[in-house]
Amino acid sequence: MSAFKSDYLRILSERGFIHQISDEQGLDDLFRTQTVTAYIGFDPTAPSLHAGGLIQIMMLHWMQATGHRPIALMGGGTGMVGDPSFKDEARQLMTPETIAANIASIKTVFSSYLNFGEGPKDALMVNNADWLLPIKYLEFLRDVGRHFSVNRMLSFDSVKLRLDREQSLSFLEFNYMILQAYDFVELNKRYSVRLQMGGSDQWGNIVSGIDLGHRMGTPQLYALTSPLLTTASGVKMGKSLGGAVWLNADMLGAYDFWQYWRNTEDADVGRFLKLYTTLPMDEIARLESLGGTEINDAKKVLATEVTALLHGRVAAEQAAETARKTFEEGALAETLPTVEVERASLEAGTGILSLFVRAGLAASNGEARRHVQGGAVRLNDQPVSDDRRMVTLADLTPEGVLKLSLGKKKHILVRTA
Repeated sequence: MSAFKSDYLRILSERGFIHQISDEQGLDDLFRTQTVTAYIGFDPTAPSLHAGGLIQIMMLHWMQATGHRPIALMGGGTGMVGDPSFKDEARQLMTPETIAANIASIKTVFSSYLNFGEGPKDALMVNNADWLLPIKYLEFLRDVGRHFSVNRMLSFDSVKLRLDREQSLSFLEFNYMILQAYDFVELNKRYSVRLQMGGSDQWGNIVSGIDLGHRMGTPQLYALTSPLLTTASGVKMGKSLGGAVWLNADMLGAYDFWQYWRNTEDADVGRFLKLYTTLPMDEIARLESLGGTEINDAKKVLATEVTALLHGRVAAEQAAETARKTFEEGALAETLPTVEVERASLEAGTGILSLFVRAGLAASNGEARRHVQGGAVRLNDQPVSDDRRMVTLADLTPEGVLKLSLGKKKHILVRTA
């Protein structure tokens, strides 16, 4: 379809969210003529989602912004099984207590993007454990399982890849797609959900839900998937050299989150502005057209806008100001990430390598040594060339801290406890 008539699909299309739709004309007409309820499922495999999940959250955000009702489905039930999609091996099973704790932690992020409530267009957060845990197995097999063809399930890419690699696919995981399909039907019954969205790797599971709904008498259901994103250099979204880019503030602070987006590759700036900010398209076009060193201004806007959505405008602007002082003025910014070391360890003297490891700037002494040898290590803005350098109380700045730097963009303040 060349042009969508509904506001929601038009916005998703022009911003690059759409990979595949089960029935473009039918879904466009639905969004144009009705208030649509749609959902995306989130696996509670950790206490926080990471930046790779932001594209899904933004799809829910734009739903509500265009007058529709989004549902964030927490996989408290399916999380006990684990999604086999494109994984090389089965996930480690989590206890119900771990799943519940992860869901409680994940919930805190969504209020930054969605308005929750009881109104017809207010967002909802529901947990599929509510209907999956009470299931009676034999009744479920009779009423739901009979609608699934094993031959068709084996044809899905998420299953075929595992089998083609001669990797084990357990019966437990095989049930996941049945449970996810049943979620779609149950959500239609409970909340009149008509659309399930997700990443492109979920297409088979979503279409199974549409088929199950047809067999169990629901109205026409729809599927919409987003592309699986990587950076221009092929790195999976949500990953950095320091590990996952978590969304929860207690797992990654606003400054480090801002820095992740500030370090965006030049080729990704326009695409990320469309996907991860709410800036108008004409402003994005202007920023995208910047060349040379001016592209850095667009990266700062990207970082500030994405951080403002998650952490709030004040925290985002503070992160931008901290970066400006650190990189443009060389000042010792009070809001840099901070770690504490025992004063006694500095009195006795501690090695620069171990200090870098304790600060989280290197995973091991060997890695820290390689950074020193590569000229990337600085102490209080002075280069360190000796990997046996001892750090003592005499190295404390007038402010009573140490500033450790790895390259030009990673800085940590060390305070004494």
